[in-house]
Amino acid sequence: MKNDFLPGSPLTINWAFTNKCNFKCSHCYSRNDPSDELSFEALSKCIEHVADAGVLSINFGGGEPLLRKDLTDLSEYASSLGLRVSMNSNGYLLDMEKAVELKRRGFSKVGISIDSHVAGIHDDFRGISGSHERAVRALSFLNDAGIETSISTVICRINHKDIDALTGFALQNRVRQLNFHNFKCSGLGYSNKDTLDLSSEEWGEFYRRALEVRDKTKGLEISLDDPIIALLGTSNKSSMVKGSICGKLSLNIKTNGDITPCGFIPIVIGNITRDNLKEIWKTSPVLEKMRHKKATGKCTECGRFDDCLGGCTARAIALTGDMNNPDPHCWYQK
Repeated sequence: MKNDFLPGSPLTINWAFTNKCNFKCSHCYSRNDPSDELSFEALSKCIEHVADAGVLSINFGGGEPLLRKDLTDLSEYASSLGLRVSMNSNGYLLDMEKAVELKRRGFSKVGISIDSHVAGIHDDFRGISGSHERAVRALSFLNDAGIETSISTVICRINHKDIDALTGFALQNRVRQLNFHNFKCSGLGYSNKDTLDLSSEEWGEFYRRALEVRDKTKGLEISLDDPIIALLGTSNKSSMVKGSICGKLSLNIKTNGDITPCGFIPIVIGNITRDNLKEIWKTSPVLEKMRHKKATGKCTECGRFDDCLGGCTARAIALTGDMNNPDPHCWYQK
């Protein structure tokens, strides 16, 4: 990788340790995943393997993590091994008592998914009436418990013109970070892409405005995790690598222990219950290909390829079948 820092092991593991969910989101990538869940004993051993490999942090996801009754047992154990523990949740099951328990048992950060500042729009998108109100309350409980909070917003047709309102909403709710996630075409996201995804031109317009808001906003970190913003002469300031961080700084683990480069890339490169994580990190042909993507199509004529490396690998695979193809969201024209 040109000018990239490649650690000796992934810095972060995004661990989808349950596919169960109490929501019906229109873009869910894991809804149709039939994988079995690992037991507490098996997960504990896997967490030991992850810590021994030199991983710094685990982010629990799913599904809805709070639906696993042993969540805080796992978080406490992971924290005792020196891992920084965080979670992404829809917030529906989170009350003050649970927030205090999360803090006591190892969680340093919790992200709550909120896709609109308007309650009705969020509730329709997530498929659950009252989910917006519960998510806002969850943020308040977490803040009062002393846990760092963030809001995760999937940018799509329901909210791409609401950047200022979403930013004001995040500031109002005292979160440290607002994550604008680019729409992925995986799972139900693929099935509903024609109604939810933006055109490449609309993505260009969104990122121009989002960068303006990010640069002028104080007291809130606005994160844009899409490599194609390099086309606008900027990049992800917080990232140590160019292009996507998947397979360079992070890996994903599924409910059955299967390891994939990213939660949105359904290519299994090993299993944490039987394979050596550091060995996979160093020798996987799939990761090697992702770290040394080759310019094809319009990327061969774009002066920003060395910065964005073709954009989101997951989207390229989902919509074209080849990770080296240009990101379908890219608005570059010759």
